[in-house]
Amino acid sequence: MKTVFQAQTANELIARLEKLTPTTTPLWGKMNAAQMLAHCNVSYEMAYDNIHKAPNGFVKLMLKLFVKDTVVGDKPYKKNGQTAPAFLIKDQKDFEKEKARLIAYIKKTQELGETYFEGKQSLSFGKLSSAQWNTMFQKHLEHHANQFGI
Repeated sequence: MKTVFQAQTANELIARLEKLTPTTTPLWGKMNAAQMLAHCNVSYEMAYDNIHKAPNGFVKLMLKLFVKDTVVGDKPYKKNGQTAPAFLIKDQKDFEKEKARLIAYIKKTQELGETYFEGKQSLSFGKLSSAQWNTMFQKHLEHHANQFGI
């Protein structure tokens, strides 16, 4: 798997996002392009911004037991898979704003690098290795880039 901590991978992801337009139609799923960008931003908001509520102890335990391996494991996401409530984007979003935010998050992640993420707490899964953070970010972006054919 490519690593989001390398400039080449970050630049490749950004180049793919630059191909996206507000009218790009998904190959599957219900989100439009702006909603997808906002959806992808949630992972980074949870890593950097204190705007999402942490799950309670029981929910966090359930997430660790039943969801963590899907999110940080190597197996690609299935099409039309179940999404956590915090990631559901139902309202309309500003495409350019969401795209700029996602690109800024990708750049920030690459600049902070692997060391920053080693042992960093995840809101939902507790401490993760930098490899797990990479898988979570990279796999999620890859899934949605493929969803929109970019």
